[in-house]
Amino acid sequence: MVSFRHAAANDNSGLSTLLPYWRLSGFYFAYFALLGGVAPFLALYFDHLGFSAARIGELIAIPMLMRCIAPNLWGWLGDVSGRRLLIVRLGALCTAIAFTGIFYRQDYAWLALIMAAHSFFWHAVLPQFEAITLGHLGAQSARYSMIRLWGSVGFIATVVGLGLLLEVLGLDIYPAVMLGIMLAIFLCSMIVPQAPTPAARPRGEPVERFMSLLRRPGVLAFFLCVALMQLSHGPYYTFLTLHLEALGYGRGTIGLLWALGVVAEIVLFLFMTRVLQRFSLKQLLVASLLLAALRWVLLGALAHSLMILLLIQLLHAATFGSFHVAAIHFIQHNFTERLQGQGQALYASLSGVGGALGALYSGYSWATLGPQWTFGLAGLAAFVAAVVLLRVLPPRS
Repeated sequence: MVSFRHAAANDNSGLSTLLPYWRLSGFYFAYFALLGGVAPFLALYFDHLGFSAARIGELIAIPMLMRCIAPNLWGWLGDVSGRRLLIVRLGALCTAIAFTGIFYRQDYAWLALIMAAHSFFWHAVLPQFEAITLGHLGAQSARYSMIRLWGSVGFIATVVGLGLLLEVLGLDIYPAVMLGIMLAIFLCSMIVPQAPTPAARPRGEPVERFMSLLRRPGVLAFFLCVALMQLSHGPYYTFLTLHLEALGYGRGTIGLLWALGVVAEIVLFLFMTRVLQRFSLKQLLVASLLLAALRWVLLGALAHSLMILLLIQLLHAATFGSFHVAAIHFIQHNFTERLQGQGQALYASLSGVGGALGALYSGYSWATLGPQWTFGLAGLAAFVAAVVLLRVLPPRS
């Protein structure tokens, strides 16, 4: 509590040299509140509109494909112009404006256009805001997790609150709620101050140097397995809510189950420093993939049992939390300081590719093979990735 009070006092002082803790935290809260509305309920809304599983998978894959393109383009623009906060504000505003088209028409082609347009701007926002936050933190970068934590709180608030709201009022209100959250993101961006101007960045290292780092033992295999891990999450992010509804769970309960996974992730983050000291990155990556394989098999076969389902959601701490942290550290260890940005961009892009492919295959297999086989294939993808990393990564990776 001491650090929160100190930060709040700094924020209220109006001095640009002090950390605007609550304004930064408020933005993360709003941004991930939107993700909390999209991940569990977007497929449910498309199902409400009468789309087939295949069309739902395609529509949800579009924003993931935009994640492969938009961050790199907007990141380049931010680097060249230095106007990161302006990009965040315009991106947030254009996200909301593009999304308003959902009130005009709701046929497949139009919704595909809406998904592409609004997500192109949405994916511009977070990478630029991360740089702004780190700029404000400066030498206090260790406090980043205490700011980013509010994003997870926003996600939980939305999945629980919106789940209960949809259970009472129905799915017709979903677009209006999403638009409201998008406008909240824009308003939060307007009260965030500009970060201190950083020192001039050193010139980047040549492409040849980046390619040589990719050829280091296990690096290409790592990026392949990043894509496979995100592919395995495709059925989870696309059809979990529909799967649980078909098994008889209420929307309020489903929202709580989504929130439980994020709570498990937060708890792991609090202890991750100790975990990293005890285990190698190879051990963490392989264990996360094996637990992901187990999670998806259980989700496809035994989700009708609430106790098993609780365990499945607690495993989110491994399938997202530990894997993501270990992956970030792997990139830091294998790429020089000047090439960190390119390494992180490749990580984000391949995550987007894997997620999009996962949404597409699950959309096509859901109606033909059913939930058990769809999640079984996800488990197989995670297991294959675990075997690859176990065989290829050096022991002390």
